Amino acid sequence: MSEQMKPGTTGAGAKSSLAGRVLVVTGLSGAGRSTALKALEDMNCEAVDNLPIRLMPTLIQQGPAAGRGLAIGVDVRTRDFAAEAFAQEIEALRASVSTPIELVFLDCANDVIARRYTETRRVHPMASDRPLADGIAAERRLLSPLRDGADIVIDTSHTNIHEFGRLLRDRLVGVPVGEANVLVTSFSYRNGVPRDADLVIDVRFLRNPHYDPALRSGTGRDADVGAYIAADPDFDTFFERLTDLLALLLPRFNEEGKSYLTIAIGCTGGQHRSVYVAEKLRDWIAARATKVDVRHRELSFDTERAGGTP
Repeated sequence: MSEQMKPGTTGAGAKSSLAGRVLVVTGLSGAGRSTALKALEDMNCEAVDNLPIRLMPTLIQQGPAAGRGLAIGVDVRTRDFAAEAFAQEIEALRASVSTPIELVFLDCANDVIARRYTETRRVHPMASDRPLADGIAAERRLLSPLRDGADIVIDTSHTNIHEFGRLLRDRLVGVPVGEANVLVTSFSYRNGVPRDADLVIDVRFLRNPHYDPALRSGTGRDADVGAYIAADPDFDTFFERLTDLLALLLPRFNEEGKSYLTIAIGCTGGQHRSVYVAEKLRDWIAARATKVDVRHRELSFDTERAGGTP
């Protein structure tokens, strides 16, 4: 991951923490590239979308405007686009210019992309002459080299526009060099494992508050629910061994220069056990003076469902 700039203020005319950085934003059609570019404009980046590939080196070599960042949107509709050649072009540019170049890949579950295209009645760029599902699958195969080489992968499957903007900001700004920015996220296995997870911990073996009528409507953030989960005879041993593992892994991730680490904690419904463990793990990581945030995917999605999708 390229070296991060020191945090600053945002807003029109203000020096952003993205100042001096070049962000190349790509990913699956329908995953939120246009929304990401709009959000980056709000973070004081100059945004350029669908610039022909042959013109991109010239723009990057010129670098961002003073006090600003530069965000370039690229997808399968871009003229001269070929995924492997584009990935090689990014690597060549990184070797030839001093400006940090970061590749941001937006991912999304196939069924969610299909629903977004169905709802908006737009035509998928790779499904004009074939079923939508086939076009999405073909694009995923085509873009796999870019996803594999991306500095940042963000899964937008379970985010609305407002949450996506916050997630993008969290992943891009204020990360000290050599220190991983940790995101602990709870999730429901019913809705799938987060696609951007680096580590996945299954806590479905813990006693489930769902079966206690007095606790069913609560969440893992409630004291009585947390006490119920913590009373599981295996909880203390589990949490001690989990933190022992992370005590080993976190310094090694930092040594490898990994700037972003997502730890996903899953249970059946994403409401009780995974939420409690994620909160407790966040507190443990924060006590080690590591930058950490927590996100509860299912709780956020239920609360903000009316806000739309990227």
